[in-house]
Amino acid sequence: QVQLVESGGGLVQAGGSLRLSCAASGRTFSTYAMGWFRQAPGKEREFVAAISWSGGNTYYADSVKGRFTISRDNAKNTVYLQMNSLKPEDTAVYYCAAAYSGFPRNPDEYDYWGQGTQVTVSS
Repeated sequence: QVQLVESGGGLVQAGGSLRLSCAASGRTFSTYAMGWFRQAPGKEREFVAAISWSGGNTYYADSVKGRFTISRDNAKNTVYLQMNSLKPEDTAVYYCAAAYSGFPRNPDEYDYWGQGTQVTVSS
């Protein structure tokens, strides 16, 4: 069992930065691949970024590539999402998720989810 708690969301102007954190409970955090997803009002949940259990592999959605960076600290049971050059279209609730198998981009392949944190980017 893994419990995930996101933090770091808020209101920021376009062009600004935020760093999201996702703290995980449980001693097996380092065995899970971790992902960040987002969901805007009226839209489906979409993949943002993923990182392998070791942190050695990362993958990004085209819409955030070059602006967002996913990282993890297994000693702290925490995964991060550094978001730079934010745009109004990045406004959404951001969720972190843990996947026991693979290195997925499909939200259906994730086993545990946090409650989400709101990110609002004003123009």
